[in-house]
Amino acid sequence: MHLSRMLARWFPTPRILAPHAAGIDISDASIKWVTLASAGKGARVAAFGYQSLAPGIVVNGSVKDARALASALSGIKKKLGARSAHVALPEESAFVFNMHAPAGSKRHEILSMVEFELEGRVPIPIAQAVYDFEAIETHRDGSGSEVAVVVFPREVAEGYTTAFAQSGIHLASLEIEARSIARAVSDPTQDAVTLLVDSGNARTGFAILKRGVPIFTSTVEVGGGQMSDVLMQTLSLSAEDAEKFKNEQGLIPANKDNAKGAEALEKVAAALAAEIVRHYHFWDTRRNEHGERVTPVGRVFLVGGSSNLKGITDYVAGKVHAETERPNVWRNVCDFDDYIPPIDRRSSLQFVTAVGLALRSLS
Repeated sequence: MHLSRMLARWFPTPRILAPHAAGIDISDASIKWVTLASAGKGARVAAFGYQSLAPGIVVNGSVKDARALASALSGIKKKLGARSAHVALPEESAFVFNMHAPAGSKRHEILSMVEFELEGRVPIPIAQAVYDFEAIETHRDGSGSEVAVVVFPREVAEGYTTAFAQSGIHLASLEIEARSIARAVSDPTQDAVTLLVDSGNARTGFAILKRGVPIFTSTVEVGGGQMSDVLMQTLSLSAEDAEKFKNEQGLIPANKDNAKGAEALEKVAAALAAEIVRHYHFWDTRRNEHGERVTPVGRVFLVGGSSNLKGITDYVAGKVHAETERPNVWRNVCDFDDYIPPIDRRSSLQFVTAVGLALRSLS
């Protein structure tokens, strides 16, 4: 079963500032939401928020207690400013790959090709999988197009659909988290391949974006929580003070008294950087049967709460020898000359998935 058109529901053109569907980002520890509304040339933030989730409701991205998640969602329903929601599925359970589709292929024909490919590429029986594809680009030589395929275990998707059905919030779409982030921070007209690094509290997700579409994803167990733990142990800081140290001192301490904390942080940052380097160089050096590089990586984007670590962009750039930045989460929402969103830049890196999901309503 493919995710099909449950994923892209049409919304009528609204009145100015009338809210659309919310973008809801669900992790093991929290629910974050953003609702956008059309306004002139861009959009405005109509609603946003954050709510913690009790441990065990969602584990490694999979819903373990649909009733408890539904209850939490019901509690934020009146805060959304919308009756529907676009939601991201966890990358931990996803299988993502790209493939060729012959010129002139219809949707049902490409889906048949995807089904044929699944057995050799994905360790999930077709009957237990949900999947869909998205076009990346059409080859200029007329030979066809490149498409990206996303596959999830059916039970993972059903965990979310069940929870939303019980919550009373209409589920307008499901998509992979990396696609949501890419919608917020990417310019699909650019040719540069991007390594997206989404560093959260417990894990870091990696995605290779081609014209804003993920063609690969993976997850590693390195995150900001480990950095906080190291600081709390090394400097006897509280969790709140550890977070402040990461953001304000980080890898570049203001004085010698903070050097010990920076040294402790660097050990965890080195482990994260090593994973970034591994992913970067694997994709940057891939070659086809003609010996030509097929996915030279042009840049690295750092998002997620842990990307706020002071000094991390220069640290990573020095390891991969490529442009590394924290992208503008609002680039496809508004122009700062016209409107300043109510979420500051540091916090916006934590809301990037929800922003990208909310943008689906405006496209």
